Amino acid sequence: MAYLILVRHGTSTYNEKGIWAGWDNPELTDKGKEEAKIAGECLKDIHFNEAYTSDLIRHKQTLQIILNVINQHDVKIIESNAIKERNYGDFTGKNKWEVKQQLGETAFLKLRRSWDFPVPHGESLKQVYEREIPYYENSILPQLKAGKNILISGSGNSLRALIKYLEKIPDNQIDKVEIAPGEIYVYEINTLEEITHKEIRNHHELTV
Repeated sequence: MAYLILVRHGTSTYNEKGIWAGWDNPELTDKGKEEAKIAGECLKDIHFNEAYTSDLIRHKQTLQIILNVINQHDVKIIESNAIKERNYGDFTGKNKWEVKQQLGETAFLKLRRSWDFPVPHGESLKQVYEREIPYYENSILPQLKAGKNILISGSGNSLRALIKYLEKIPDNQIDKVEIAPGEIYVYEINTLEEITHKEIRNHHELTV
């Protein structure tokens, strides 16, 4: 049995303003750093062997804060853009609530949450899945099967794609999955690749 932990990065400067970040590179706000600290407090009961992140500052800041809080500085860190946030293309840097007014609620929800909504010069969630899951199967899953505990620091859509795979969520149900900044998904996975336990931990559980 091994732990697979998925953590969404804390609140970024773009989150604070309601702006789609995608592949842009905003940093965490003070609130976001606090959320990462609390995530660390929620994970003190687990010793990690490896941690995965992308080249995005908000992912790396969140991961480093967590490792500092849990005082685990010997964890092997692997950086891969296979687990990078969704590319929002032409919507990158735009205020999502202004876009909602322009598109209308139905199209906006499809853009934001649905499986295969096309994004000009960007990615659908399906395309994120198609680049992320092969990497998970080839690089991360073998470590879990070997009994190693894994921590992944990512964004909402990169984690939603992985959750869809892990929990076998149908295409038309993935729009219901939403992960808050600093929220943690804890999976226990056996050598048969089966999830034997799942829980969600978030910043409402602890204060620091």
